[in-house]
Amino acid sequence: NTASGLMVIRVFRFTKTHRFSFSNSMSGPAAKRQKMSADDVKLADRCINTIRIVSAETVQGAKSGHPGAPMGCAPMAHLLFGETMNYNPTDPKWSGRDRFVLSNGHACALQYTMLHLTGYGVAMSDLKQFRQVGSITPGHPENHVTPGVEVSTGPLGQGISNAVGLAIAETHLATRFNKPDYPIFDNFTYVICGDGCLQEGVSSEACSLAGTLGLGKLIVLYDDNNITIDGSTELSFTEDVMKRYEAYGWHTQKVTDGNTSDVSDLRAAVLAAQKVTDKPSIIAVKTIIGYKAKVQGTGKAHGAPIGDEDIANVKKIFGFNPEEHFHIPSEVSEYYTKKAEANKTKYEAYNAMVAKYKAAFPAEAAELERALAGKLPEGYEKLLPTYTKDSPTMATRKYSQKVLEKLVPAIPELIGGSADLTPSNLTKVDGNSLDYSKTNRDGRYLRFGVREHGMAAVCNGIAAYGGLIPFASTFLTFAGYAQGAIRLSALSHRQVLYIMTHDSIGVGEDGPTHQPIETLAMLRATPNTIVIRPADGNETSGAYKLALENTTAPTIMSFSRQNCVNLEGSSIEGVAKGAYILQEAQGEKAFLQLVLCASGSEVQLAVEAAQLLHKKGINTRVVSFPCFEAYEKQSAAYKAEVFPAGVPVVSIEALTTFGWEKYSHVQIGMTSFGASGPGGKLMKHFGFEADKVVEKCQKVVTFYKGQAPSFVKPEL
Repeated sequence: NTASGLMVIRVFRFTKTHRFSFSNSMSGPAAKRQKMSADDVKLADRCINTIRIVSAETVQGAKSGHPGAPMGCAPMAHLLFGETMNYNPTDPKWSGRDRFVLSNGHACALQYTMLHLTGYGVAMSDLKQFRQVGSITPGHPENHVTPGVEVSTGPLGQGISNAVGLAIAETHLATRFNKPDYPIFDNFTYVICGDGCLQEGVSSEACSLAGTLGLGKLIVLYDDNNITIDGSTELSFTEDVMKRYEAYGWHTQKVTDGNTSDVSDLRAAVLAAQKVTDKPSIIAVKTIIGYKAKVQGTGKAHGAPIGDEDIANVKKIFGFNPEEHFHIPSEVSEYYTKKAEANKTKYEAYNAMVAKYKAAFPAEAAELERALAGKLPEGYEKLLPTYTKDSPTMATRKYSQKVLEKLVPAIPELIGGSADLTPSNLTKVDGNSLDYSKTNRDGRYLRFGVREHGMAAVCNGIAAYGGLIPFASTFLTFAGYAQGAIRLSALSHRQVLYIMTHDSIGVGEDGPTHQPIETLAMLRATPNTIVIRPADGNETSGAYKLALENTTAPTIMSFSRQNCVNLEGSSIEGVAKGAYILQEAQGEKAFLQLVLCASGSEVQLAVEAAQLLHKKGINTRVVSFPCFEAYEKQSAAYKAEVFPAGVPVVSIEALTTFGWEKYSHVQIGMTSFGASGPGGKLMKHFGFEADKVVEKCQKVVTFYKGQAPSFVKPEL
């Protein structure tokens, strides 16, 4: 029935030849097993073995890669791509498509083979360029490189966690935009994962959340092959995975033979999972890694080519000509071509429905088009709060709350939450007062629980779905927990807003376990990551503006617990430049003797120190430096204007000095962990007070005598 978006499947009489067994934890109706005819099994066998051989040859050609999982998972891939999923290779970003995530990304030869067979822009020549520089078939899937790849995977556990975000996004957008007879959002999210994915802590965090949220359209096929790199899972992974997932609140099933080309049991399990709407589903599919290779069932099949001789042997076993390489039999090509044609019919029907939707609901359609295009509501920036030096003093996390109070109601696609630190992060406001939950899919506030890593990975999935801008919040020091997923936000070009509070030793009494020292340096060192540490209310507004308008990178916004005065000269526009002159030296510009630069809560300290230095006859400029990355995009002329040649620069930040040597001659910062005590006293204890800053600056001016080397580099 193409009108309803369901795949046409021939119904067969049930027999007892292959018994399909569900675990006791299965809730929801079982799908009747549809026995395949001999001809159907023969065709499926040809397709599945083609997938196995081509995947193994792809790895062999590169002399690098992972052939075992593709050979074991081929029946799953065939069922999903050849029968189950809705997709359109000519429009890979079709909103009505099912989402597929290969969580065990090392098996990407499997995904590339399927993308080739189904008509995506992955040519046979691309398979032959597997893992080569400049190819669209990299060593692990990358969403911005290969058409048809939804998320970047490889670090195990990330993909299945992203899938939780994809499923959240589908339910939220469906509740917001769907109308009777207009299921604009109505897709499943399918995942193939392995033992390694389910061992990683991030997957436990995300899957526990998925169970709590009852994400019924998330279906995971678990490649249960009992092998990791070290060898048998008996070495380190002996738990009953299905019982664990049952405890999470998942619907669980087992398929005891995932190697056979008779995919009747597998099909029945997937159909049963589709019928369970109140729980995510996981299907443990028992497979043999490196199926039919000489090293099958061992760790040797995992991460190295199996060799030309063994590939030839596998071809013989499967009835293929060992002299033919990268061969796609005509009947296999024809099968997947027909699947593409069937999906094209669904695609056209979907587009016709969308056209009718636009006519019936023009306001909703216009809003949806805007969100999917990544365009912000017109004039949103006029809502950003502005401040004068006489405005009330607050912590920058409080200024952040004020921004959210304005923007969340005005930007409906902003959705996110906190890792159980909402009262501290101040991320819940009137516009997102309704929590997203099993019963409230239209809620815009996510209760992530104490799951920082899972939170970040889920937000990557939400961003990948499209039409939403996710935010995630915790204490800055706990960004270390989330760094694996934050790194993938950057690598994947995902717009995720990370709202990080309690950002220095100013945290105070909680002590060094909660005081970030090295964290910002780590984040600043991550490519394609925008890190902003605003000094006051205007800069906080500027941080959000920069984050919202940068659609191809994550943004970390670092906010203080302690109060920060609103500074004369601060501006929203200055943040976009990364560093800007906050206050000019009080003496004549020609006699500028020192530049003090700082970020965040230490900018007010720089201003105070500059005033004292002026009284001592040292003309000092104050530069606010909220964002390294934005500054690096400025011209050499602008940089030379802010930091003139010959004038020494001293930086101040109550975090590690690491990284500041690129922009300053002398750094005032932390070279150790912090300590427990009131924040103000700690700042003085570690030298962050005006008198001590002035003392060091006097020595700097005397040392350089107006001949400090310039930090401005040529534009290459």
